[in-house]
Amino acid sequence: MSFGKLYTYDKNARSVAIRAVAKANNLDLEIVNIKPREPETLPEHYLKLSPLRRVPAFEGADGYILSECIAIAIYITSQNEKTSLLGKTKQDYASILRWMSFANSEVLPNVGGWFAPLLSQAPYNKKNVDDHSKAALAAVDVLEQHLLVNTFLVGERITLADLFSAGILSRGFQFLFGKEFRAEHPNLTRWYETIYNQPIYSAVVDKLQFIEEPIKYQPPKKEAGPKKEKEAAPKANPKPKAKDIDEEEEEEDKPAPKPKHPLEALPKPTLILDDWKRKYSNEETREVALPWFWENFKADEYSIWKMDYKYNDELTMVFMTSNLIGTSHPSSLTLVHLLGFSSFHRLLKLQNLLGGFFTRLEASRKYIFGCGSVYGKANDSVVQGAFVIRGQDAELAFDVAPDYESYSFTKLDPSKKEDREFVDDQWTWDRPTTVEGKTYEWQDGKVFK
Repeated sequence: MSFGKLYTYDKNARSVAIRAVAKANNLDLEIVNIKPREPETLPEHYLKLSPLRRVPAFEGADGYILSECIAIAIYITSQNEKTSLLGKTKQDYASILRWMSFANSEVLPNVGGWFAPLLSQAPYNKKNVDDHSKAALAAVDVLEQHLLVNTFLVGERITLADLFSAGILSRGFQFLFGKEFRAEHPNLTRWYETIYNQPIYSAVVDKLQFIEEPIKYQPPKKEAGPKKEKEAAPKANPKPKAKDIDEEEEEEDKPAPKPKHPLEALPKPTLILDDWKRKYSNEETREVALPWFWENFKADEYSIWKMDYKYNDELTMVFMTSNLIGTSHPSSLTLVHLLGFSSFHRLLKLQNLLGGFFTRLEASRKYIFGCGSVYGKANDSVVQGAFVIRGQDAELAFDVAPDYESYSFTKLDPSKKEDREFVDDQWTWDRPTTVEGKTYEWQDGKVFK
């Protein structure tokens, strides 16, 4: 039996969660595709459903009419009296409404105002696009910070807030949020991928595909008009030619060149770091690679640094900690099944505190080599590492990662035997480490090369 009709259009961001929940609740919801920008194509009674011709709109089989996407989503979700998507407490419910409202009013209008002109769906005005871009990124940063210490938007389980907000952000990931954006927003990206791959969500959307680069505005080509015959006239100060104006505007539209890495200004070294990385990857570490490194290392070209995580007392399970510095482990969905949501939540808190540190060093990859490792056991572990960097200033190499301040970096003296031995041990992973007089066995590690 039909539950009702949802008036919307294909890939409408505000309708994704509604369709997902309706399917999960086994509601026979008929999708009526409409074109709100073409009033003449709308059903005659549509103004009664949505006086402002907005989508989506709902018309129940019992005659109940409802407009506004958040209200429709809650109504459809509430048809399952045992649902956990609306939270467990009144505070949960209020928080769910908060994030849905935030996504609908702060994120979507600005994301739309950003990409629509780039797709020629709206008049292009560079200032307006830039303003919407800044506002969208400011809103997205709010989500990024919230998801730094939260697995989901509300509580420790997926809720309607997650489904609705993921739908709202889908156009951003479709058109705007390229590889660079995702590296700068690891928490949001992790959350979006997790929600997208939940069966309740993936059942109503296409397969997830990330873009490499955001779309760019392509000015339409101007048709050449008929040439006018020259008429004799007094010479006057020439006005700017249309062609000149176009070129100036196009010049303004070109993205500014990326600033050069500060370490690029250093003179070319005799030791090419890529040569060392290949040697490390292809030869026995202690027997061949390390002797080669110390033989070719020049202290005036490179410096050696010890890395210590500042907050070891916050670490819990060892394999969780290793995830934080980038070691590959089972997927998020697999871990949910293995650990349960509570333990998975703790894992992701740690993963977000340090997670992606190596990933966020990408901009300095040409100038750094090193290893980070986890030592110890559950609830008693430490993170240490050793790096060689181009030049003598660690901050220039590491501050490309926003979370580098969570680590302390101590410069080592390669002329000292104990410092060289520390580096050897960190790069071979075959010996324990000692911190404050206590010995910790090596458990897991990651190479940055």
